[in-house]
Amino acid sequence: MSTRELTCIGCPVGCALTVELKGKEVISVSGNNCKIGETYGKKECTNPTRIVTSSVFVSGGNAKVLPVKTQSDIPKDLMFDCVKALKGIVMKAPIHIGDVVLENVLNTGVNIIATKNIYVV
Repeated sequence: MSTRELTCIGCPVGCALTVELKGKEVISVSGNNCKIGETYGKKECTNPTRIVTSSVFVSGGNAKVLPVKTQSDIPKDLMFDCVKALKGIVMKAPIHIGDVVLENVLNTGVNIIATKNIYVV
């Protein structure tokens, strides 16, 4: 039996979690003040995922850079490859929040989307 100490990132409280593991199986999660913490602790120890934020360049817009993010979480070990996949992408204005910048990044089934409106200059 082993334990992992984590800080929950599910909400602003940041509960100190203790996750008990037997091999790769989660036996218990303690220290959480809500169900989100239990879910986070289990997932973080068995299949960690993250939302990735980055930026791409814009042509013809009122801004030169567009902030983007994954539409949902992807496996944590793909984070850096996800950012690399955005290299060289240039979006043409106009761009609207939610527009797809890159479909199915790294075959995850997750799209990269715009998080800001950019208008034509």
